[in-house]
Amino acid sequence: MDFDRVLDEIGEFGKFQLTNYLLICLPVFFGAANSLSYVFTAGVPNYRCFVPNCDDPIDPIYDESWIDYAVPGSTDSRGIFTPEQCQLFVQDNSTLSRQHSLTTFEQCPPNIFTSHIEECNQWVFDQSERTIVQEWDITCMANHWKLSLVGTMHFLGIVSGSFVFGVLADRYGRKIVLILSILFMSITGIGQALSGDYITFIVFAYLNAVGTSGVYPLAFILGVEMVGKSKREMSGNVLNYFYALGEASVGLVAWLSGNWMIVQLAVSAPPLLFALYYWIVPESVRWLLAKKHTHKAGKIIKRAAKINGVVLSDSILATFDDSDDNDMSDSKEGIVEETDKSTSQIAVMKEAFKSKTLMIRFAILIYNWITNAFVYYGLSLNSTSLSGNKYLNYALVCLIEIPGYTLAWIAMNKIGRRWSLSSSLLLCAVTCVLGGFIDAGELTLFFNFCLAIYISNWLFCFSNTLSYS
Repeated sequence: MDFDRVLDEIGEFGKFQLTNYLLICLPVFFGAANSLSYVFTAGVPNYRCFVPNCDDPIDPIYDESWIDYAVPGSTDSRGIFTPEQCQLFVQDNSTLSRQHSLTTFEQCPPNIFTSHIEECNQWVFDQSERTIVQEWDITCMANHWKLSLVGTMHFLGIVSGSFVFGVLADRYGRKIVLILSILFMSITGIGQALSGDYITFIVFAYLNAVGTSGVYPLAFILGVEMVGKSKREMSGNVLNYFYALGEASVGLVAWLSGNWMIVQLAVSAPPLLFALYYWIVPESVRWLLAKKHTHKAGKIIKRAAKINGVVLSDSILATFDDSDDNDMSDSKEGIVEETDKSTSQIAVMKEAFKSKTLMIRFAILIYNWITNAFVYYGLSLNSTSLSGNKYLNYALVCLIEIPGYTLAWIAMNKIGRRWSLSSSLLLCAVTCVLGGFIDAGELTLFFNFCLAIYISNWLFCFSNTLSYS
């Protein structure tokens, strides 16, 4: 069956497809938000050592006037002092005993401090932000591996989930597996927010990533496959717009709340409502046809034609058998067919490995994906390290993906995929290198940073398209 001919009859992007497409875009939004929520849940807030005889032991304040001589640190070009996080100056006990006025916490004279430095074991945090660092005292360099491990477990979950949900979707259907992945992502994300210790948080972070990995690819299939050929590229790009908006929304929620639990609950709890999609979103028609469920596929096509106000031709109607595909006369035939299909796939893979040309192209694509992931996630995750408002920096770096995807869409049609991919890789490399050498103020640095992420997303779109071609 030429399914594109069916789409031409029912309409390439009619009311049925538009409604289904917008419904599918919503899980993509929340999937993207869950994929980068750990940037703020496991972020490092401003903190410094607690200074005895100076800080209020009940309600200490991070920004005190005496910090610059009580704690070692550095002053930037704007005159802003940044204290060390885990060191403080040693106090002179003999001087302390003569300072009776130190019984009040408001006073902290500089003459009680020596030039010697010591490590501390108690900290004062900036109350404008709360992350797992305060929650479980994950402070100083000795414990930074625990924060890095959150990202590591996330990507391990992505790898595991991509394989698992891919296999399940081929066997049990796109829709049911998409819903299961969304609910799994939501429940484990809530589990992260309610974790009572670091180990539990890490376990749920891994499981949340497993669920998240199944959302985008399955949503992409369900959202795009019912769109006609001339509208397919557009639908794929707009889906990526929702992904970028979902990523940026994490920065907005973190900015407004300043609390990692609220951030995690905000991106994980709402997707529970997508359980309703079981009764709203149709199954993949192409998957139904591949599994010989012609009757079910026909019901969806007829419903789409009715909603779009189209009358199907007799030839299309005749294509879909009205026989009940649940009553298989010979169940063994289906098993043999599945076995033959698996054997055929293995044979195709063996044949591909024998082709030198295909293997070279495969190696190039693998290298492109690795390079792209390295640049894309490296810049995205470190956007909060830029000077200025880290929430705004993060949101802008996410939103800059939208013009990047748009430019990719235009360039692929104008100059072709190979030249577009090559030039975007080159431009990304140049802007990343220049960003490290140009010292013309924060604006220039941020501009180069945004330009690099812009081009890296551009090549992300190209490599994605090439890999599916």
